[in-house]
This record gives sequence, C-alpha cells and structure tokens, in this order.
Amino acid sequence: MAPRARAYWQGYLRLSLVSIGVELYAATASAQTMALHQIHKPTGKRVRYEKVVPGVGPIDSADIVKGFEIGDDSYVVLEPDELDEIKLDSGKAIELVQFVGRDEIDPRYFDKPYYLAPEGDVSTEGYVVIHEALRRANKIGVGRLTMRGRESIVAVTPLGNGLLVETLRYANELRGYEPYFAEIGEAESDSEMIALATELIERKTAPFDPKAFKDSYAEALRDLVERKREGHAIVTTGEEERRGPGKVIDLIEALKRSVGESAPPPARGKARAAAAPAAKPTKKASATRTSESKTGAAKKRA
Repeated sequence: MAPRARAYWQGYLRLSLVSIGVELYAATASAQTMALHQIHKPTGKRVRYEKVVPGVGPIDSADIVKGFEIGDDSYVVLEPDELDEIKLDSGKAIELVQFVGRDEIDPRYFDKPYYLAPEGDVSTEGYVVIHEALRRANKIGVGRLTMRGRESIVAVTPLGNGLLVETLRYANELRGYEPYFAEIGEAESDSEMIALATELIERKTAPFDPKAFKDSYAEALRDLVERKREGHAIVTTGEEERRGPGKVIDLIEALKRSVGESAPPPARGKARAAAAPAAKPTKKASATRTSESKTGAAKKRA
C-alpha cells in the first residue's frame, strides 16, 4: 500500500460530548495538470517577475504590507501585528452542529473535498460509529472548520469505509442565477421535440464512470511536448468541424437523427421491453414499391 501523504490538518471530530482524533488529507491532486511557463524566445530562459512600485522600481519583500482599497489609488494600510490580532485561532475541532440530506444543499455551495481519517487505532472505534450512524440515517453532518486562518462551513459525508469532508461556500459568495436566465421566458416547447429529447436522454442514461472521460487537451499537449522533445515534425491529422452560432439546424430533425443514431445502453436488471414496431411506410414509398413490382412483373412476362 502506498504511503499516506502528509496530513493537511489534525484535530478532532466532535459530536456533542464525543471527540475523536482525526486527520485531514487533500482529496484532489492539482499536480496532475501540465503547467506552461512564459519563455524568452531569443534566450530560451524563463520569464521572471519582480515586485516594483511605479516611480520607485524594484522593492524588497520586507517593505511590503497589506492594504484595503477604498478608492482610486487610496488604501487603508494594515500592519502585520494588526492582522494577527483578528486572525482566527486554528481551531482543533470539526464540531457537527446540524444534520441534513445531501439533496437539501444546493450543489453550487460545495467547494473542495478532503479525506477525513482516524488518528491512530484509539480513534477508530468512535470514527466507525459516527460513519455508520451517518450512513444508516442517510444524512450528512454540517459544521465549522478553522484552517490556516480561515473559517469554513464543512459537510461530513460517509464515503466507502471512511468520511469525506467538503468545504462549503458562504451564501454571499454565490451570484444569483436569475439575471442569466431572465430572457429565457416561459415559452411553451413543442411536445414532439420534448418527447424526442426525453427518449434521447433515456437511451444515453448509464451509471456514471469518471474514468470514461479524458482530458483531451492535456493528452494532446503531452503528445505535442514529447514529439517536440524527440525532434519530430509537427503534423495535423485534420481539422474538426468548428462550432459556431452561424450554423442553422432544424431542431426537430436533429433530435430525430440523434435518437436514431443513439444505441440504448446495456439493459440493467430485467431485460428491456421489445423494440417499438417499425414505422408504417408513407403513401409515396408504397406507391414507389407498387410501381417497381409491376415493372418487374412486366419484364418477366417479356
């Protein structure tokens, strides 16, 4: 088993009078992304940035303080000791103060996930009890966590045999959605188009598998870097159709074609119902086939 990463935070998970030693670990790995740097092309050296003041030039980091802007080029300067006075103590506990269903929290509030593990064998029993109680109740615990001078709302959710902690955004951090949807109005949609779209959704419904989705740009970027390193010529394999607002399509025809080209996912549980009967031929198609039959019969008699 791979060694565990260094704990991001250590403290206690508290439920009323029960306190359990826990450790918090980052659940995501930002290092997986490929970073591109700015390079000075004539020399091939990386571009660096200096901290400068207009009219003064480069300055020392020791001369930098923080300030809050109150107007154009006007700031309230805050000294380090003044900020230290109001800094929140790095709390040592996640206290569960409320329990809710996950669907009661707007998904926009969820921010960043962490793994919460018991700190040593002595904490495991109480940890398992809280995990199992949350699982059976089908609830998540809501509490507060102070970490690195910032206080966050957190949601504690069962995940496998352990617990997941997700930081939540505050209400004033979310923009209202109404201005972005105001122009949509309440126009009635065509019932046939809705039925086709619903059928398309049903056919494409399947269990979510995150491994099925790849970062195509990151893969292409790695391939490009490797080919450049090996000195290969850079070639293109063809240009994909560019998407743009200028292409006008017939919505109902596009839906019909999408439904026709979309194969239903493998049946889960009981077998799917038998396929719908084939559509009846149109009068024009029937007339064409009748004409072809008569012509064939005439050729045989000849």
